[in-house]
Amino acid sequence: MAGSQRDLFDVPDEVAYFNVASLSPVLRAVRAAGESALRQRARPWEIGEADWFTGVERLRALAGRLFGDDAEGVALVPATSYGFAVAAANLPLDAGQQILVLADEYPSGIYTWRRLAERTGAGIRTVSRAPGQSWTEAVLEAIDDQVGIVSVPNVHWTDGGLVDLEQVAARTRAAGARLVIDASQSLGVMPLDVRSLRPDFVISVSYKWLLGPFGRGYLWVAEEHRDGRPLEENWIVRAGSDDFAALVDYRDEYAPGARRYDQGARTLFEVTPMAVAALEQILAWGPARIAAELSAVTTEIATRLTGVTVTEPRGPHLLGVRVPGGRTDRVAAALKAENCFVARRGDAIRVSPHLHTNQADIDRLVTTLNASL
Repeated sequence: MAGSQRDLFDVPDEVAYFNVASLSPVLRAVRAAGESALRQRARPWEIGEADWFTGVERLRALAGRLFGDDAEGVALVPATSYGFAVAAANLPLDAGQQILVLADEYPSGIYTWRRLAERTGAGIRTVSRAPGQSWTEAVLEAIDDQVGIVSVPNVHWTDGGLVDLEQVAARTRAAGARLVIDASQSLGVMPLDVRSLRPDFVISVSYKWLLGPFGRGYLWVAEEHRDGRPLEENWIVRAGSDDFAALVDYRDEYAPGARRYDQGARTLFEVTPMAVAALEQILAWGPARIAAELSAVTTEIATRLTGVTVTEPRGPHLLGVRVPGGRTDRVAAALKAENCFVARRGDAIRVSPHLHTNQADIDRLVTTLNASL
């Protein structure tokens, strides 16, 4: 792999798409897998009992490789909100303790932690950056013995600002707190090893940097929490559920690992093959190689832009661009008019490429943005 892999994506030449952090373009292989799955689903008499499990377990194994080769720790969930809810239902928290979050963080996590704080009498500690301060420095400064849960991403979703998870994880453990990582904006690009970080829960969705379908997410659960309380009680997560004739012989035991946290209707005949195809391609490239390619793209963009500020330190794949003098609306409108798709999050123009991005896309973005200031 060297440079653009655009031929593997369904992105026309006239489109410069820099909004993967919102919704990724579809790989041709993922679309083909979805079309094949729909044809199979249309003929249910050809679906056997084993088919309720084989694709799901293949997907779990692939996702496990992204979490440091721990498939048994992976639960299949529909969204980040579901993953956060599992974490909130299974982490200890006392009245008066604090849940640490970043300012302007992704709403699903914030809403979940607010509800937990309300239920337990805990508080929310929102971390902001002082001028010139990194997110890592701000988080490390804010962790003390009053903090019960630290909930952070690897990169901030609005502008790609980097959080050094190794440092944060060490400080969290030293404070006796629990660590929850929202990896939705980094998993599949930035390598993540749960053996080193030792978090309690890690959450990610499929439809951003994992290039997969909507409605599928992944939750990694630390071993100490794998005997906890699931959000729902569905049949397929019970021990022996592959014996359809014996489903009326109700079982209290769950399937091993983190499977008890799988969502109901997890098989998702139409979606699972798409998610499998996406993860197969991600793993074939390798997150470290993807990060290197995208770092070259975002660095070139940052270097060629004039009259703006760029978030630093940042992840290799996300660029937060701030323009002066209230010109953000004008810049965003100019980019859209040129079929150059970015996002506005907070006060930043967020630029998020992937391996479909080519030199013509970069030139269009830089030329249009510089000219619109």
